[in-house]
Amino acid sequence: MDTNTISRIQKAKQYANEPHRVTFENFELQFKGDNDTYTTMLGAEGWHCSCPGFQKYAICPHIMALEKIFSVMLKRDPTPYASGQNIVSDVKKATRYAEETERIRFVAFSARIDGDNSVHRVQYSDNSWQCDCEHFQQRDICAHTDAMERLLGDMVAPIVLTPAKEEVGE
Repeated sequence: MDTNTISRIQKAKQYANEPHRVTFENFELQFKGDNDTYTTMLGAEGWHCSCPGFQKYAICPHIMALEKIFSVMLKRDPTPYASGQNIVSDVKKATRYAEETERIRFVAFSARIDGDNSVHRVQYSDNSWQCDCEHFQQRDICAHTDAMERLLGDMVAPIVLTPAKEEVGE
């Protein structure tokens, strides 16, 4: 392992241990609920979930679980409970869902990472990673994408390097 790789891994571990550096700008994911799989999204206009609970109350256990899991990376207030919502049941379900992250699979996201030297944008879509930093442009991996992979675990596909890029020093 060369010094660039060691440095990238150390920085990725640091960023992953400091999730407050990350800000999700938007995302789309598949959430396996107890009854079906739902598409849950966060965008500039707010939350959306394809589940019946969200359609009725504009809040659901899926969103509540995501707010719990990613609170420090969302940089927004939690969605308020709705009138008529079964709050006790939904909070219980959301708490359980937050512990069962294998239910969640990202389709796409865009996030900012406040690095040591500047802010970088990481994007994930169709099991593929992108970052605007120079290291990623040269090697298809960087501390920013590596940190996001560490933070999200099995909720994203692992980074796969092509042999040509690996030869550049990774």
